[in-house]
Amino acid sequence: MKRTWIPALLCSCAAAAAPPALDPRGAGELSRFLGEAVSRGDVPGVVVLVTAPDRVLYHEAFGKMNAAQGVAMRKDTIFRIASMTKALTSTAVMMLVEEGKLGLDDEVWKYLPEFKNPQVISRLDLAAGTYEARAATRPITIRQLLTHTSGIGYSWSDPGLAMIEKQTGKTGPAELPLVHEPGGRWTYGASTKVLGDVVEKLSGQGIGAFVESRIFRPLGMKDTGWAVPAAEHARVVTLQTKKDGTLTETPNPAELAAEPRGDGRLYSTAADYCRFVQMILSHGQLGGTRLLKAETVRAMGRNQTGDVKVRLQPVALAAYAKPYPLGAGEDVWGLGFQLAAPAKPDPALRRPGSMSWAGINNTFFWIDPKEEIGVIVLMQMLPFYDQAALGVLRGVETRVYQHLRRAAR
Repeated sequence: MKRTWIPALLCSCAAAAAPPALDPRGAGELSRFLGEAVSRGDVPGVVVLVTAPDRVLYHEAFGKMNAAQGVAMRKDTIFRIASMTKALTSTAVMMLVEEGKLGLDDEVWKYLPEFKNPQVISRLDLAAGTYEARAATRPITIRQLLTHTSGIGYSWSDPGLAMIEKQTGKTGPAELPLVHEPGGRWTYGASTKVLGDVVEKLSGQGIGAFVESRIFRPLGMKDTGWAVPAAEHARVVTLQTKKDGTLTETPNPAELAAEPRGDGRLYSTAADYCRFVQMILSHGQLGGTRLLKAETVRAMGRNQTGDVKVRLQPVALAAYAKPYPLGAGEDVWGLGFQLAAPAKPDPALRRPGSMSWAGINNTFFWIDPKEEIGVIVLMQMLPFYDQAALGVLRGVETRVYQHLRRAAR
């Protein structure tokens, strides 16, 4: 019995551990779909990358990266990834948690005193242009910042905050009132900007320097940063804005640099961000470089908001964004990631537990621990959640899962 049972067990383990792959038709189907979307003018250009923990399964570019100059999109095109920055800052925070320098349930004001007595909106009348605020009944914690349940919003997304900002001239997360009690609901906002400030306080480094030394450099993310070297300027995609179905292109400025913030403004490529995705898929390690413990990555991908679900977010600037995100009303939030939690899972879409977020210029990623794949879809157009851009995202998603299989060893 021993002689027959042991080989059978080994064979079963090998089969279970077989790496993910796309079937022979998968790459062709993806390329055909993306080529047609660009040809129709749905989006001006797109780069898509599909990865397993240890190798890239698909990486192609379509359309134009600079329409006015007729420059074709390249696989190494540099994009403004905006809020895809947040997952990286959240990783930096979890590094400090592992080092014992920070606790998830620490009150934020202990590190940033300006958050000691936050105000929360108690009454709002947009039509009359009036509001009232009162003292919050509980403090903001690090966990709430990581899960976007702090009550901190964005004025571009929340009409109430937009009104208050216009009336008062105040703009910072510590200056504007919270839109709800800390921990009460899910609201997308500048929570991760505050996390970046906490990292700066504890490390004694700017958030840019910390992330560069602790994440970008160890992972080999050589094209990621808050500034693009002059020698690489030609690789940066232009931004296009759609209005009434017409796209208008904005030429890139002579200097491509931004003040580092924990919640956005990064430049990066699909290949660079892939290295971060692979690190998460590999439980905190990429090759011989370990950034996080495996149990930390599991915590980041575990429901941290309980019954508090992701809410559909309104917008104050229709030219900037449409209501978002996908999964509203069902999904929950982990430590830095939206977590897919559909009531009725669709086999054609990302699996429950998939970790994701996006950037305002229609850049998207998700990490599917169950299937051991990550997908990056990079476009560069406004408004966020434009229907054509979402069509490209969902089209990629359904084709990836349609052609996903396990490779033979």
